[in-house]
Amino acid sequence: MMDAARARKLADRIQQVVAEMLERRIKDPRLGFVTITDTRITADLRDATVFYTVFGSDAERADTAAALDSARGVIRSEVGRQTGLRHTPTLTFTHDPLPDSAKHIDDLLSEAKARDAEIAKRAEGASHAGEADPYRKPELDGDEEPEDEPSGRAGSPAT
Repeated sequence: MMDAARARKLADRIQQVVAEMLERRIKDPRLGFVTITDTRITADLRDATVFYTVFGSDAERADTAAALDSARGVIRSEVGRQTGLRHTPTLTFTHDPLPDSAKHIDDLLSEAKARDAEIAKRAEGASHAGEADPYRKPELDGDEEPEDEPSGRAGSPAT
């Protein structure tokens, strides 16, 4: 088993190699506007999962997945050459749903903000349904004044 820091460095290096390969050497017309978002490698360094996103429609995502699948061997060879490992990890390309989830959350937040603005607009001219001060107060005779503070110390009866 490999230590976690070395495995993370290797995963970062694999991510760089794959991104460079897609940018410079892989000329498949099915390959869309793809971004490598993350790479994870198993502790035994046998399998690497490369996460990617594609800007575009579902059809472009499917075409990009097919292009990545067909270029897997060439990319794996280059990863092995540039990392110098005895056993090059197998590569698995997985679509990363994180940007789609983030867009969905942004949409929900903007909808909530619009609803809050609508409620604030309705509340501008509104008044309370009951009295302004809804708490009961003891009734006072005409010449009595309410006591602000009880006399004496707290917890002891007034003298």
